[in-house]
Amino acid sequence: MSILDRSSLEQSPLADLHAIAAELSIDSFRRLRKAELIDLILERQAGTEAPEAGEGEEEAPEAEDAVLDADELAEAVEEEIRSRDEGGASSRRRRGRRGGRGRSGARAGSPEGDDVAEDGVAASGQSPRADEDEMVEGVVEVLPGGSGFVRVNPPDPSDEDVYISAAQVRRCELVSGDRVTGPRRPPRRSERFASLVRVETVNDRPAAELAETARLDDLPAVFPSQPLLRASSGTTLTATAAVAPVGRGSRVTIVGPPQPGKTELLRRIAGELAGEGDLQLSVVLLGVRPEEVSEWQSGELGPASMLALGTSADAQGQALEGVIDQVRRVVARGTHAAVFIDTLIHVAPHIARKALGAARATVDGGSLTVIATAAAPVGGETTLITLDPRLAAGGRFPALDLANSWTMHAERLVGEKEAEKIGKARAKAAGG
Repeated sequence: MSILDRSSLEQSPLADLHAIAAELSIDSFRRLRKAELIDLILERQAGTEAPEAGEGEEEAPEAEDAVLDADELAEAVEEEIRSRDEGGASSRRRRGRRGGRGRSGARAGSPEGDDVAEDGVAASGQSPRADEDEMVEGVVEVLPGGSGFVRVNPPDPSDEDVYISAAQVRRCELVSGDRVTGPRRPPRRSERFASLVRVETVNDRPAAELAETARLDDLPAVFPSQPLLRASSGTTLTATAAVAPVGRGSRVTIVGPPQPGKTELLRRIAGELAGEGDLQLSVVLLGVRPEEVSEWQSGELGPASMLALGTSADAQGQALEGVIDQVRRVVARGTHAAVFIDTLIHVAPHIARKALGAARATVDGGSLTVIATAAAPVGGETTLITLDPRLAAGGRFPALDLANSWTMHAERLVGEKEAEKIGKARAKAAGG
């Protein structure tokens, strides 16, 4: 089990040390200097501290209970910070409450009335955590900061929702839309929401099984062999599929200067794939025009993340990484997914390559397809769709630049004969 060492504690801010000390039940820790507090934390983690005898002191926790792993300590720090954010004036409220009752009186507004003492322990000897085993079930909504909520009446928020720490989200690889169950604990004095004690099941599977799921980067990847765009007659995508086949797991960029129809082609591809029942689709809009935002919103797929024109490159990069990270977790479990990005033009190059590089087809598993618009190739594509502004000016759609559009190992998607035809057509276009 991982233990925090002296070096990491010395680098931690005092607020984090206070949160750890509170979790380890160290008395009067706020009166201690940082060096003294670090010594006590290390002693308590090792289970070597002998508490001083004194009236009203609680029993020291067992050594094995005093040792926290890194995730649990992170959760303690997170919870302490959240408590301060939600209840910055909690100490003033407590002082006000003390003025209105005796030291052992009931808390104002407490449902237990006189049965609850000031220290939060019921008169019967039961801890206020007695209802910790109360189970909750709902749908996860992950917030931009990494933490989230279990929505018990999805998709609408309610006061019955349960907070999930970022450490639990990371540990269980949770993504928005997951249905989870687990025990909850009631909110503390400075908290508004109950908190999830642990995740027991995710989408009806034990959380322990998901913890053993391999990371997407560790799964063997192969070139796509399942067609995603089909050259079906009567659709505007026939030419695209015939020139640059796209498969499940493809890394695709649609490139060209302004105005040849990159966004329109991307939107039509997304609409074509909206009917694929086993494909999870996400749309990310980065720095697009407000009018284009409206067009996407009126279509079959609403954006998962949406940043309009004028948003900083850093904000766009963070939004893109957040969506890609969530989708990667889903694909690692065996799901097929596709992400549509409009556009990578204003995103930092290394972020754009990272997002495109997440796409892959795994052996006997899920697949992640990324299709993005860009001014020029990003690098690492398996399919490149290039648009010709001269053809677009003449009214052709899609305005495909045949000579500069291609798919790696197209034979895996369309067969040897069709791949040979595509190669000949490209060579003829390049020579003409």
